[in-house]
Amino acid sequence: MTTEQLVAAGPTVSGAVATTWARPPAPLGSQVGDRLCGPYAAVFLAFVVYPFGYALWMASKPSLYADLIADPLYLPTLLNTLLFVGLGVNIKMFLALLLSGFFLRRRWWIRALFPVYLLPWLIAAAQACISFHWMLQEQGLVDGLLSAFFGIDGPTWFNDRWLAVGSNIVAYMWKWMPFWTVIFLAARMTIPRDIYDSAEIDGATGVGRFVYVTFPLMANLYLVCTLLSTLWTLGDFTTAFSCFERRARGIQRRAGHTGLPLCL
Repeated sequence: MTTEQLVAAGPTVSGAVATTWARPPAPLGSQVGDRLCGPYAAVFLAFVVYPFGYALWMASKPSLYADLIADPLYLPTLLNTLLFVGLGVNIKMFLALLLSGFFLRRRWWIRALFPVYLLPWLIAAAQACISFHWMLQEQGLVDGLLSAFFGIDGPTWFNDRWLAVGSNIVAYMWKWMPFWTVIFLAARMTIPRDIYDSAEIDGATGVGRFVYVTFPLMANLYLVCTLLSTLWTLGDFTTAFSCFERRARGIQRRAGHTGLPLCL
């Protein structure tokens, strides 16, 4: 074929190629999926993107941060938050790791105790915290036990700052420690038994197996769970409000429900 013939046939060939490689129409299922995503995108923009952007815009003035730091509630709130998150998260995660090994034992009474241990996590957070409030009120469960076993009158848990902060931490751990215990229990069950047998042959005791076998194998999971728990705890509102808000009169305030109004 000569050059003139190829040039003359060019548009025809290009048209054929363009016709051959034309994009096929989208299937009906894809079109329906795109339309169903529309309401979700609208709700996401209205209730997530817009409030977050509006909050950033309101907090863009530097003078607001000076007012925040000058507020007399700021430093106590910051200290309460650091204590609540730092002590609550770390003690809770370590105890959950230890209890996961306890509930791994194959004894009937331990298996019967496990559902009871999960009850605070299974019920709603508001109900769990209100139950803890009832236990600490005057003539409640805790004061009754102190009077019956030790013959002393319990303190007024809601009128002292440090008692309120400590009770907040205990209530938070009581509510959420079963959840992380289940996570660590599932992780322990994936560790092969042969590794523990080898460590036992090498002379490792129970503490040695935990230090040199269990914890190194679960270190990455423990770190990730601790980071997630820290993020969730920073925004925890239910514990402080449901347990002590009506009685402690602000002495247990945390940044989760005080810092944001002060910022804005």
